[in-house]
Amino acid sequence: MTQQQLRIYVPPHPLIQHWLGVARDVATPSVLFRSAITELGRWLTYEATREWLPTQETMVQSPLAACPATFIDSRIPVAVVPILRAGLGLLEGSAGVLPLASIYHVGLVRNEETLEATCYLNKLPEKFDPETRVLITEPMLATGGSIMAVMAELTQRGVDSSLTRIVSVVAAPPALQKLAAVYPGLTIYTATIDETVNDQGYIVPGLGDAGDRIFGT
Repeated sequence: MTQQQLRIYVPPHPLIQHWLGVARDVATPSVLFRSAITELGRWLTYEATREWLPTQETMVQSPLAACPATFIDSRIPVAVVPILRAGLGLLEGSAGVLPLASIYHVGLVRNEETLEATCYLNKLPEKFDPETRVLITEPMLATGGSIMAVMAELTQRGVDSSLTRIVSVVAAPPALQKLAAVYPGLTIYTATIDETVNDQGYIVPGLGDAGDRIFGT
């Protein structure tokens, strides 16, 4: 029996690295930061869906002759789960790549003293089809509190972690270690991995408060 292991990909695409640099810069205004996060959502989702979306083979008639064609298999459900607030910033780019996906919102707020995440909105269905491909959008994987809470909700509803992808802009070891211990079949696509989380639970150098910067608050 093959032992599963958490897989983390940092795609080297120059557009991902460009928009990461824009998002990192403290001088980037909110409107441009929001565009950078949207673009990162687009390109990271593009990378994350390689060999993940189910396909079906068929024949089509071109203007000149019949020929084989490959299409996304729409019979297999695909879901995108943005973690509010900041996950909404990645959603526009992700949804552009997956226009037929269902979108389920989960809202979490972090206690700044305990760093624990509390759920204030849960629009997940009671039960997922076991073949559902789930893409979670969460810009920062820092202490791991929010993403662990969402993964617990998803798996309780029948989601297979090995069919799940997380799209993140910046990830840090605490969150990755927690995910690896509980969900070894999971796959993460992130623009970068930073080494440190400070006492306030922020990734360093990170992006700052991604939600505040996306929404200008």
